[in-house]
Amino acid sequence: MTDQLRLMAVHAHPDDESSKGAATMAKYVSEGVDVLVVTCTGGERGSILNPKLQGDAYIEENIHEVRRKEMDEAREILGVGQEWLGFVDSGLPEGDPLPPLPEGCFALEDVDKAAGELVRKIRSFRPQVITTYDENGGYPHPDHIMTHKITMVAFEGAADTEKYPESEYGTAYQPLKVYYNQGFNRPRTEALHHALLDRGLESPYEDWLKRWSEFERKERTLTTHVPCADFFEIRDKALIAHATQIDPEGGWFRVPMEIQKEVWPTEEYELAKSLVETSLPEDDLFAGIRDNA
Repeated sequence: MTDQLRLMAVHAHPDDESSKGAATMAKYVSEGVDVLVVTCTGGERGSILNPKLQGDAYIEENIHEVRRKEMDEAREILGVGQEWLGFVDSGLPEGDPLPPLPEGCFALEDVDKAAGELVRKIRSFRPQVITTYDENGGYPHPDHIMTHKITMVAFEGAADTEKYPESEYGTAYQPLKVYYNQGFNRPRTEALHHALLDRGLESPYEDWLKRWSEFERKERTLTTHVPCADFFEIRDKALIAHATQIDPEGGWFRVPMEIQKEVWPTEEYELAKSLVETSLPEDDLFAGIRDNA
């Protein structure tokens, strides 16, 4: 019945889909699930993080077009559909005090109005399951926090014909479950860190763990562990496709693949809302749905 199952992953920028839940999506694609990534912004204000491409005049002048091409390549690698919500990247403000956000950016949009654009996508695609970020955005980037806000409004609003009339937003539809991506969690980080040290290898996570308490984030409840180790290589290939953002020799890839698969072969989620009965912990985003698809 997997041809009736649909998963929507809502992300802030191109590359987020490949660093958060990509192996899960590739796994479900392999099972015949229809997967759609919705990207809220074009990533226009993202810095060029790959040192090998910094200073490239063409990329700097055409970053929006370049990032769209990178997204196309990653989409093909993952085998997912992908659509743009059409908002403008807010950038990551830095400094003390923080500068104001740029006029017209995603994070300054009216939440209900912006959620309406996502409602259109939900009503058209009709996913049973949606993934997004928690209230902290996964990390406090204004676009990630805004992505959380509009996704939670749209989850309810997709069935609300008074707030979002069918004549303007399409036929009403109610998704059944929404999850928060929690792939960057402390148990996973500690497990990989100790596995590397036990094998006499250097760990890239030592500073992360020292600074964890500085993040001032509550520990999240990991309700759902999706086994997807067979798709870690696809995940990494999709991530590398975002060449302006990812250095293939950088920290993302310092843990040998065989150790990742042995020590932590899952991707983690936090079940935020469910309109179906399910038993926790889960190993399937469609738990409680699959049998009744």
